[in-house]
Amino acid sequence: MKRLTMSLDDPLADAFEALVRARGYGNRSEAFRDLLREDLGSVRLHDRPDEPCVAVLSYVYNHHQRKLALRLTDLQHAHHELTVSTTHAHLDHDHCIETVILRGRTAQVRAFAASVIAQPGVSHGHLHL
Repeated sequence: MKRLTMSLDDPLADAFEALVRARGYGNRSEAFRDLLREDLGSVRLHDRPDEPCVAVLSYVYNHHQRKLALRLTDLQHAHHELTVSTTHAHLDHDHCIETVILRGRTAQVRAFAASVIAQPGVSHGHLHL
């Protein structure tokens, strides 16, 4: 393992210390490694759209929106090769949340997620690669 030394301005150092405490890290090094892994992974997937990935897509939708549930199901069936699993929960009388585990080429996973999130009636959509 290599040891690195870096300098941070006071506000950034304070924000990093707060993050270390808030996330319960035992030391700064592990927090920094996690942040670096996340960023490097994101860059790698951005630069290589044909690279395979796994992802979680989550979104909230209004199930009263005309034919939205059917459109969402049709999208998943049309991309069954990407969809590993879906979890559905009822939040209240009007809203449901779904999480979809996806696996496939990065560009295809991103395109599928964008098509789901863009559906009228879908809100709070987020793709985590």
